[in-house]
Amino acid sequence: MFKKNKKQTETIKEPKEKKVRTVKVGTHKKTVIALWVVLVASVSFGVYKNFTAIDQHTTHEKEIIELRLQDTNGIENFVKNFAKSYYTWNNSKEAIEARTQAISGYLTKELQDLNVDTIRTDIPTSSTVTDVIVWHIEQSGTDTFSATYEVDQQIKEGEQTSNVKATYTVKVYVDADGDMVIVQNPTLAPAVEKSDYEPKTPEADASVDADTVNDATAFLETFFKLYPTATEKELAYYVLGNVIEPIGRDYLYSELVNPIFIKDGDNVKVKVAVKFIDNQTKATQVSQYELVLHKDSNWKIVG
Repeated sequence: MFKKNKKQTETIKEPKEKKVRTVKVGTHKKTVIALWVVLVASVSFGVYKNFTAIDQHTTHEKEIIELRLQDTNGIENFVKNFAKSYYTWNNSKEAIEARTQAISGYLTKELQDLNVDTIRTDIPTSSTVTDVIVWHIEQSGTDTFSATYEVDQQIKEGEQTSNVKATYTVKVYVDADGDMVIVQNPTLAPAVEKSDYEPKTPEADASVDADTVNDATAFLETFFKLYPTATEKELAYYVLGNVIEPIGRDYLYSELVNPIFIKDGDNVKVKVAVKFIDNQTKATQVSQYELVLHKDSNWKIVG
């Protein structure tokens, strides 16, 4: 018998494939994207909250400023009314009592007591307030404001009358309800004086030739003769847009005073005073203008 070779009859087993370890990239990527979305959303919300908070803070500050302006107007009226009562008197017992009663509506109890003998029956004068000017009001504490004011009085002593002017400060407390009381007695303060400031007078520009000056001057004279009574349609020939608007007044042009012309590129700037006669009051009215002129075929006020 033919015998099969044992090696030939054995089935050759193929080696098993090793399983390759895989990483699920898709799931990991989705997780990362989700985290980034959450992070961006958180940052965006934080920025939004920050800007919202700033906006709310700005709005709150605006409301406080508006409230302070409103309070200031109230304080001004409060101080004016107080001053009219405080600086008005005569030496009769009844008048003194009436004054004491009136100023008690503005002063703390301490200040009322302090002012008991400021006006007495043996004082030979009487006083009338002719004007009260509140120069400025500034906050001096959380709920306290300092007001500086000027009082004009007419003082009469016997047959003689004189005018007196003085400046004072008081402090006013304003409570949460807006009610007010004076917490510092009228105290002498420096008078508000005229400033020494003088604006620098511009000098005429030598680059503006004499023909241009004469031409522009003639244009201005023509314009200001028309201007007081001119309609919007009439002004449109001389003025660009609404640079100068109609005034509709019965004024009569008189003259230009010291016009100063300065070259400004293709334009000419002019600073000028204009005299008008008011036909109603017959008084001379002097208006000052700073204008920009431009000429194509004709002169025109462009600024």
